[in-house]
Amino acid sequence: MRDMTMLAAAMLLAFASEAAAQEGDVTEGGAYAKEVCADCHAVLPNEQFSPLLQAPTFQSVADTPGMTELALTVWLQSSHPTMPNIVIKPDDMRNVVAYIRSLEKKG
Repeated sequence: MRDMTMLAAAMLLAFASEAAAQEGDVTEGGAYAKEVCADCHAVLPNEQFSPLLQAPTFQSVADTPGMTELALTVWLQSSHPTMPNIVIKPDDMRNVVAYIRSLEKKG
């Protein structure tokens, strides 16, 4: 029984470590957004309009109900008619997702 408890504890720690590794860096995500995304999207908090008017602001994306980390990841990997076919590296993806999520207005 003790072995099973130790195994379960080890698995929980492994999953917790993996989950923590999945979290992105908000500062790095903001820098990436300013460098790569800002030509078309308003990427700063509370900006009202994107340079490309049909491109949503990152603030509006962050404030969309149900916009979870998973939803953002799928959204960023999906092609859009007005969006260039950009391939975002996994670390950059996690960072941009963390940045966008940080913009969400609470309450």
